[in-house]
Amino acid sequence: MLNNDQIRKFLTANPTLSTSEVAKHFGVSYDKIRGIKLRMSNYTQEIETPEGYKGVLTRGKMWQLHDGSWRESLTFEIDQIEKWEKFKEDFLKDLSLLGSLQKPVLKKAVAGNVCLEISLPDLHFGKGPISEVTNNFINCVFELLEKAEKFGVEKILLPIGNDGLNSEGKRRSTTAGTPQHDTVEWQDSFRHYWTTLAATIKVLSSTYPVDVIVVPGNHDTERMFYIGEVLSAFFKDNEKVNIDNSGEYRKYYEYGSNMLLFTHGDKEKTSNLPLLMATEQPEMFARTKNREAHLGHFHKEMLNEFCGIKTRFLPSICVTDEWHKMMGYNHLRAAQAYMWNKKSGLEGFFQVNIHEDQ
Repeated sequence: MLNNDQIRKFLTANPTLSTSEVAKHFGVSYDKIRGIKLRMSNYTQEIETPEGYKGVLTRGKMWQLHDGSWRESLTFEIDQIEKWEKFKEDFLKDLSLLGSLQKPVLKKAVAGNVCLEISLPDLHFGKGPISEVTNNFINCVFELLEKAEKFGVEKILLPIGNDGLNSEGKRRSTTAGTPQHDTVEWQDSFRHYWTTLAATIKVLSSTYPVDVIVVPGNHDTERMFYIGEVLSAFFKDNEKVNIDNSGEYRKYYEYGSNMLLFTHGDKEKTSNLPLLMATEQPEMFARTKNREAHLGHFHKEMLNEFCGIKTRFLPSICVTDEWHKMMGYNHLRAAQAYMWNKKSGLEGFFQVNIHEDQ
């Protein structure tokens, strides 16, 4: 049976024969012989690429369209020596440009153009020594503020709750009924928590406007509402303090081009949060460019991104009780503060670490 290799050998041995003569010799079409001759010539044809490289064709494919025209797909081998010589030449040219680079003139930060979010979820007041929890909270808040003040803080955003209290109180359980071991009476945990928050907010508001967002958790849904009402009454005459204690489980905050969602993180599917942001607050979503959801619940830092919207689970400074130690539920105890620029979005964050011996 006749194949293309036989025709190629015959063409090589009889280079003076015309295409028509070879086709007649084998009894095949003129186009078949023409195609084989074209491919044979392509394999030794030197070409030059648009980039200036020279090479030899090594592979070719031709096919005939229904209108009788021919199409071809070709592959060639580049002259490697010439290729690397050109690469070396371009590389040295790039190096020579480095010496002429000048330090760009950077825009200085505009004072009063940053909102500092100091977010310490999952304090669990009532679990562990109450004085230790109080001191850690106060020290972390003001250490984070001290780190950020040089960057031109305009206002403070202080989300509270997010399991700020360890239980719903007298029944010593979470809102859903899971038993909890509180180390103090329910009246003491309530008083220590709201007075600690009030004292902190009062000091912060002596210098900055303070926006407080009450975020209900799965341990303290009811009592955090009560905390929010007490704080609202306490600061009712302080124009620099604004407290959001609405009944919504998810709270939203807008600052310049930034949209923030605060929720505890125990109920919603994380990947659904960006869609919830767009559907629950469509106008805020449309006005903003930088969007994040901040959550607690897991006592550890986790970050994911869905369609350009980040979801952050924030760490906690909560003490580790004996049950969590026994189960191996250890975490890095840390507090974080985020700097939100009114125009450019998140510019960075600060962290304070808490160690067991502190």
